[in-house]
Amino acid sequence: MDRMIPKIQLMVHMCGDTYVCLNHTIHDWPMEKKLGVFHIGLIGYHVPADVIYFHAMKNFSGSFPNIKPVFKGQDICLQASRAETNNYQHILALVFAMKEINENSQILPNVTLGFHIYDSYLKAMWTYQATMQLLSTRDRFIPNFKCDTQDNLIAVIGGLHAKTSQQIANVVGIYKFPQLLYGFTPRMHDETQVLSYYGMVPNEALQYTGILQLLLHFKWTWIGFIADNSENGERFVQKMLPVFSQSGICFAFVAIYHSLGFDDDLSGTLNWMMEIGNELMNSTATTVVFYGEADSMINFRWLLMYLPTIQDVIQTLRGKVWVLTAQMDFTSLQYQRRWDIQVIHGALSLAVHSSKLPGFQQFLHSRNHLSTKEDGFIRAFWSQAFSCVFPDSVSDEMGEDLCSEEKILDNLPGPVFEMHMTGHSYSIYNAVYVVAHALHAMYSSKSKSRTQGERKKLQNHQPWKLHHFLRWVSFNNSAGDKIYFDQDGELEAGFDVINWVTFPNQSFVRVNVGKMDSQTPSLQALIISKELIRWHSWFNQAQPLSLCNDNCHPGYSKKIKEGEPFCCYDCSPCPEGKVSENEDTVDCYLCPDYHYPNKDQNLCISKVLSFLSYEEPLGICLALTALLFSLVTTLVLATFMKHHTTPIVKANNRSLTYMLLLSLLLCFLSALLFIGQPVKITCLLRQSAFGISFSMAISSVLSKTIVVILAFNTTKPGSRMRNWVGKRLTKSIVLSCSLIQGGICVVWLATSPPFPNADVYLMTEEILLECNEGSPTMFYCVLGYMSFLAIVSFIVAFLARKLPDSFNEARFITFSMLVFCTVWLSFVPAYLSTKGKYMVAVEIFSILASGAGLLGCIFAPKCYIIILKHEMNKKEWLIRNRHCRS
Repeated sequence: MDRMIPKIQLMVHMCGDTYVCLNHTIHDWPMEKKLGVFHIGLIGYHVPADVIYFHAMKNFSGSFPNIKPVFKGQDICLQASRAETNNYQHILALVFAMKEINENSQILPNVTLGFHIYDSYLKAMWTYQATMQLLSTRDRFIPNFKCDTQDNLIAVIGGLHAKTSQQIANVVGIYKFPQLLYGFTPRMHDETQVLSYYGMVPNEALQYTGILQLLLHFKWTWIGFIADNSENGERFVQKMLPVFSQSGICFAFVAIYHSLGFDDDLSGTLNWMMEIGNELMNSTATTVVFYGEADSMINFRWLLMYLPTIQDVIQTLRGKVWVLTAQMDFTSLQYQRRWDIQVIHGALSLAVHSSKLPGFQQFLHSRNHLSTKEDGFIRAFWSQAFSCVFPDSVSDEMGEDLCSEEKILDNLPGPVFEMHMTGHSYSIYNAVYVVAHALHAMYSSKSKSRTQGERKKLQNHQPWKLHHFLRWVSFNNSAGDKIYFDQDGELEAGFDVINWVTFPNQSFVRVNVGKMDSQTPSLQALIISKELIRWHSWFNQAQPLSLCNDNCHPGYSKKIKEGEPFCCYDCSPCPEGKVSENEDTVDCYLCPDYHYPNKDQNLCISKVLSFLSYEEPLGICLALTALLFSLVTTLVLATFMKHHTTPIVKANNRSLTYMLLLSLLLCFLSALLFIGQPVKITCLLRQSAFGISFSMAISSVLSKTIVVILAFNTTKPGSRMRNWVGKRLTKSIVLSCSLIQGGICVVWLATSPPFPNADVYLMTEEILLECNEGSPTMFYCVLGYMSFLAIVSFIVAFLARKLPDSFNEARFITFSMLVFCTVWLSFVPAYLSTKGKYMVAVEIFSILASGAGLLGCIFAPKCYIIILKHEMNKKEWLIRNRHCRS
């Protein structure tokens, strides 16, 4: 077969716009033998096309001929200014993969892969024509009739758009040809089609989750949404917007734009641009999600170009964070290259995961319009990318820049051509290897010894046989990424999170700032490195906020606004006793036990334990006072015991005096049981000890008063009371009165004893450690009985206060009982009006005050006489005073 020289013919038509018709001729290379050919193809949109058809050539003699890829084109007539040069990388990724496979003797030995390329122009007619042409004999369009054994279709890669992929599947699915998709396509419900296609990109549901997680990660809950009118965009609006709302995200606006078709009138786009422009201008949302297809960047740049013509919109755009979808490439038409791209600086997008392929950069550097003769697209690409003309071309404009050797790919800005492999190119590269590995596995499964008839069967390859090997294909590509399909025939891979960084010279870089892992649960799948993100200068490198209103600070809760989305709300302070520790709390809540709200009601503070401690001033003072009175009582007792033979000690019943002093000593010491952290033993003892000891003291006082009355009456002639005066009476009074109080305490302890308790609700900031009295009734019974004894003692002493006796105690007892009753009558309201440890302090004070009143009023005068007035403590003084009074 003679080698044919590549030719490109340029024809100019005046149709309102300039059109260039490109005639891509077929390029073949000489072969040593006639070979059976299997081909795979690609169909796509604009130069270069977006669907590739590949063929594999099998040399059954065992040799490995040096056969180069075949570029096949068709007559292409397009508007020259609308060619998307960035798509040329897709073809180069395909050629690079083919070159690697054909030069690798470990994959498909004796088989060379080839390909054909077709453009769909996003038109169903062209897509169906190109697909049917694959099923026809080369250069003879006879559908469903194939007489050429050299071209046996084995797989199709494409298309880049959902509609194109579905239209291809309608045809190739009938014949069970494998279709490998490198664009996002809805699931096909027809089972015959499901068997025919394989997704070279992750499941689009993962992208939906990724966008949602991205918004939630930055707490962007008030967003705008712009989508194209494609099937994917409509599906996103219908299915995912409710999911976003359920996750707490509201939409300031939802706008649908109409994609610019290949032959659309640009003036027809002004209406939707005006609508979206008004939405952007009036919206307070900082974040805008732009959902589009691969070439939607052209529409996006039209929108950004048009909006600054609206007053003040340019300032609005600078305050926006754009979130773009994975299928969007930074493509631009020739007339858009000088348009400003600074508006999208700091934008975030998901991207199909791609890795750096060894040797790909060198391969790109080797592409040159002079040295690469077999590439039928390179001259057209070179002319479009560098805005130059070739010396042998026909042009109606003189003085245009010539395509010289100095023009290299490195000099092209990102919107024209990217030197780093994009996600779509990476998917095409992997698709070629998937087909190669599946084909290799299929050949390896056959017996090594084949008859000539079996060889002919391999030449007449049945496409459905390859599906089994495609579904189970698994390998690591040259970048080290593992390539395999899940059970739904979609690539098991994740997404990269890209930060778009633009420069004043209209170039840009994609900075990888995170990833979306498909193997991780959705809540942990997104990983972001915030420190790598470069936001627009409008935000001064601070993370932007996108909220309907300011956050409700801790200490406040959200209050829904009538007629507004749930993301728009007012902030109301938390009610007393409740807190909110986080921003935008729906409702304030009570602090857990053992905690209380701080002053700002934004934090729960641990409550401190509160009890009357020996370490605090009040506890120390009361303890020292109790010990002091105990010491004084002990000294008084010692003094009386030392002077027990003196008249003043003997005159008022020595045994009752000792008993009274001992009971007072116990009263003062019982006050110490009320100080310190309550424990079970102290709670059981303190009220009983206090009640019994005071009952003993008061019964001793009562007994002393009764003895005084009886002693005076026994001195009268003929009195019968003489028999009552004696130790038996005094002991019986003290014992009986004390036993009654003791019985009350026993019943109390047996039925409902006191116990230690922690009251977390009584005090706001403290946990009150106290002794719960168990039965308040029994507690007041103890106090009531003690008060009854005190009142009886007071009445009896008051009646005996004027009896003529030198050492008559009735007057002192009267006053002491008056003090005692006053203290305990004041105790009741004071005790009930205080809380916490101060209730305990009130009771201790009452014990000490009433005990001190008894000690002071009864024993102070006697001690004064015993210690300082010795002459008054004699029998002669007693007799003389008695005579004087007589």
